[in-house]
Amino acid sequence: MPEPLAPPSDEPLAADADGEHQRVQTALAEVAADLSARAAAAGGDAQQVLEAAALMAQDPAILDDVRARLGGGANAEKATWDAYAAFRDMLTEMGGYMAERATDLDDVAQRVVAQLRGVPAPGVPASDEPFILVARDLAPADTATLDLEKTLALVTQDGGPTSHTAILARSKSLPAVVGVVGALDAMADGQLVIVDAKAGTVVLDPDDASVTAARAERETRLAAATAPITEGALADGTTVPLMANVGSAKDAPGAVALGAEGVGLFRTEFLFLGATSAPTVEEQTKAYTDVLQAFPGKKVVVRVLDAGADKPLSFLNDAHEENPALGLRGIRALRASEQILRDQLTALAAAQAATEAELYVMAPMIADREETEYFVSLGKELGLERVGAMAEVPSIAVLADQVLEVADFVSIGTNDLTQYTMAADRQLGSVSAMQDPWHPAVLRLVKMLGDAGSSAGKPVGVCGEAAADPGLAVVLVGLGVTSLSMSASAIADVRAELLTVTLDEAKARAARALAATSAAAARQAATV
Repeated sequence: MPEPLAPPSDEPLAADADGEHQRVQTALAEVAADLSARAAAAGGDAQQVLEAAALMAQDPAILDDVRARLGGGANAEKATWDAYAAFRDMLTEMGGYMAERATDLDDVAQRVVAQLRGVPAPGVPASDEPFILVARDLAPADTATLDLEKTLALVTQDGGPTSHTAILARSKSLPAVVGVVGALDAMADGQLVIVDAKAGTVVLDPDDASVTAARAERETRLAAATAPITEGALADGTTVPLMANVGSAKDAPGAVALGAEGVGLFRTEFLFLGATSAPTVEEQTKAYTDVLQAFPGKKVVVRVLDAGADKPLSFLNDAHEENPALGLRGIRALRASEQILRDQLTALAAAQAATEAELYVMAPMIADREETEYFVSLGKELGLERVGAMAEVPSIAVLADQVLEVADFVSIGTNDLTQYTMAADRQLGSVSAMQDPWHPAVLRLVKMLGDAGSSAGKPVGVCGEAAADPGLAVVLVGLGVTSLSMSASAIADVRAELLTVTLDEAKARAARALAATSAAAARQAATV
């Protein structure tokens, strides 16, 4: 990676503030237009990420801050740089989802300053030879437009499993290991490296035998990606539906083409984030109907708005909280603004009536039976047929038998469940080793939920990205999980891995993982 732009100088403003303000406004508009064009060309998860970055370049609060700094005598580049830095620091302090967007904000700032200087924005260098890309982190625009013919894998020093770098890498089927502390110091141009995204490891200067094994594994993976599409199942015929996580109706055709048997997580935030008021029932009904129509006769699991202090919405809750990951978010925020929830459930019920999909609706951050009863009763009151809970808080696993007496189903969000179980911020590279769903503590909570689902005769799925790990997918099935949902690009690998084991063998792998004493030991025990 080339060095980022040098910070602007402190040289005082040499032109009139109004003229410089107009120049910044023009640069912001040009960067926003470029990012929007990249978004339209990229499609899928990349499109959503780049559209969000474009919005960052159009934020009127940034422009107001720039004007104030220009009025104080700062030059245009310095005013822009410092305005974005202030917003970045604010996001970082908020933690959680918003902290994960700080890198995205830095990239927009770099692009705007480059535009003001009349120079190209920093980006991934071109190469005539295939390579493994090693970087501190990648901007969304760079990750989304990587040349997949040349980029074999990605290693970043910063970021976590839910950073945009990781999300986009998964969506492009690009092997990636993120949050590798010291990666930039440990690796050099021309060095031979094996990146094992399945194991989450980076091997430096491997021996010949390791290289041969890695190349064989890569060929197997490529073969799986082109194998005929079949329903998810184990070697003994046990069915395991493989579904896709999607963020908008535009993602549906691609998911179907990659073999998704339905939708295991439809994120509805795209309708709300960046808005100054909640969308109307009519607007929501159309959006939900568009998604459901793409899956006639198939299961579609919709998560109601997952927002709160870490994804602030002015019309829901934008109050500052010292620890927003533990604050008023998910079902807590919706319960405090019940009309927003009622409108969303009403729209979902209308979409359900207008299509042939099997709609399942769940609420995020459910902690116990009382919250489950509140959400399920409200959903049924408003006309929904199947209402459940998303398992992200450890308490729901401990009380799984009580919850499943009320909920029609449970879906496990492994990203947050792992974060809360291990007390490890999922964005911090310094604790990324703890943010591992293979940890026996997390697996035991999954088993509690799986056992409760089996006893109640109700489905328990996984919609976190843990389902995209083929080896872990087998273990999850062995723990009692009845369906798996992931980035659509991961379905082929998971389908191929499930076909190598029977249900008894999956249970045996799960038992070995449960008995392990660490995430690494669990991963090793399950693959022996």
